[in-house]
Amino acid sequence: MTTTSAESLRPFRVDVPQSEIDDLHDRLDRTRWPDELPGVGWSYGIPRAYLKELAHHWRHTYDWRAAEAALNEWPQFTTTVDGANIHFAHIRSPEPDATPLIMTHGWPGSIVEFARVAGPLSDPRAHGGDPSDAFHLVLPSIPGFGLSGPTTETGWEYRRVSAAFAALMRRLGYERYGTQGGDWGAAISRELGRVHPDRVIGVHLNLLPGSAATEEPTEAELAPLSPAERARTQASWERNRRWARDRQGYADIQSTRPQTLAYGLTDSPVGQLAWIAEKFKEWTDSQDRPEDAVDRDQLLTNVMLYWLTGTAGSSARIYYERAHADYWGAPPEPSAAPTALADFPQENFVPLRHIAERSNTIVQWTEHERGGHFAAMEQPGPLVEDIRAFFRKLPREAATG
Repeated sequence: MTTTSAESLRPFRVDVPQSEIDDLHDRLDRTRWPDELPGVGWSYGIPRAYLKELAHHWRHTYDWRAAEAALNEWPQFTTTVDGANIHFAHIRSPEPDATPLIMTHGWPGSIVEFARVAGPLSDPRAHGGDPSDAFHLVLPSIPGFGLSGPTTETGWEYRRVSAAFAALMRRLGYERYGTQGGDWGAAISRELGRVHPDRVIGVHLNLLPGSAATEEPTEAELAPLSPAERARTQASWERNRRWARDRQGYADIQSTRPQTLAYGLTDSPVGQLAWIAEKFKEWTDSQDRPEDAVDRDQLLTNVMLYWLTGTAGSSARIYYERAHADYWGAPPEPSAAPTALADFPQENFVPLRHIAERSNTIVQWTEHERGGHFAAMEQPGPLVEDIRAFFRKLPREAATG
């Protein structure tokens, strides 16, 4: 494969200067802690005692160099697409007929989310699986996020990101491929399939945009549904109503004043930690703390990619750009790409198949017993099996990259 200089792929390794780690430790040592009301738990935000404990672990026990070495086990590159720097890991399977698959994270995530699924997906033979289920993985960082940030111009909403990722896959020589994602990665992955059904063989999601009840269901809507579907529709509306009342605030801020927010998060590591760790508690299948659902050090490595790159603000801008795009508020445009949903019960919204099928070509819909928003971190095994089962249903095409 040959490329022009503008399309060159630049090898990349994570190599953080020790001075950056020293600065982080100094800032953690000098944290100025706020007061807190007694006995309110998580209802007003992340509890101070828990955050102090987590920050102490970050400062004194967490090993960034070990995390850095683990990241560098993946072949990584950067390239320029549409004027933006895009960082990605490219993990080619040892199986020559593996299916290319681009997996995209969301906010407040990163490619660290995929640490526990990359091996089984790319090399199933080495993990007790069937080699015919192998994938060549492309794991990009969204422009503006972490190692792909910051962006330097306006307009980087999810449709533009999708177009950039389509260009990236062409640049890698993959003419036909699958997509997978949750959160913003779900919107981007679905958009890839919608716009490029000739290239995308299938779209696997663990969140399906536009599939929840956003208004209280009417009797006319409920009448044709089965009793189970009626109950699920009511539950979808109730969860969406609770979300709007108690959990929507972060998105409203990031959709309207991401720059103002960025000053505090970029200057204070505990501020950045709190902003992200709260979401890993509220959005996961956890009880008292995020560690009920996700590995503590994996969570901190994810936070580190925001902190070390100073991308709290530029990652938040994707919310602003979507909220100010001309398509904002419109219903999802129909997608002909074969689509699968892995529904984890503690996801932020309850998806409804009868709504999803209005604009998606659903060929697999699986309801899982445990798990939440960060499926690759919370339930890596079930997610891997769900992805494999979906792509077994579709024509398998060898990679050309």
